Amino acid sequence: MSQAIGKTALAYARVWHLVDAKQRILGRMSVGIAETLMGKHKPIYDPASDCGDYVVVINAKSVTTTGTKAKSKLYRHHSGYPGGLKEVTYENLMEKDPDAIIRKAVSGMLPKNRLREPRLARLFVFEGEEHPYEQNIVKRYDALGKETRLDPSKVDA
Repeated sequence: MSQAIGKTALAYARVWHLVDAKQRILGRMSVGIAETLMGKHKPIYDPASDCGDYVVVINAKSVTTTGTKAKSKLYRHHSGYPGGLKEVTYENLMEKDPDAIIRKAVSGMLPKNRLREPRLARLFVFEGEEHPYEQNIVKRYDALGKETRLDPSKVDA
């Protein structure tokens, strides 16, 4: 019997991952999230197909950066009109919208192609510990980034 499952529905089944951002470094955490959204952790990975999983990030308010990035990092966007360049510092954006910081970091690490938006649609970021996807979670990542797989039959229903 062959061990390969091929490109079947079982191979493309999407798994839900939970990432706790408490005291995690923004860049290092975002790399792992981007790889999971792309499906690079699966043996059937193909850059042209969308085989990634769902990712739920909790405690977005507690994510940290290294060095002086908290004071010096700028997020820029332009309105399209002359003089329309807007700049927001990391600290101000963290107070106003902490999930945007993680979303922008992960977005920058995904390939710039037609699959970027569908992959980002599978990323769910929450400021606190509460989220509505508790029943869906199959894998959890601890503070060290190590994966813990949950047995679906033992999860409280």
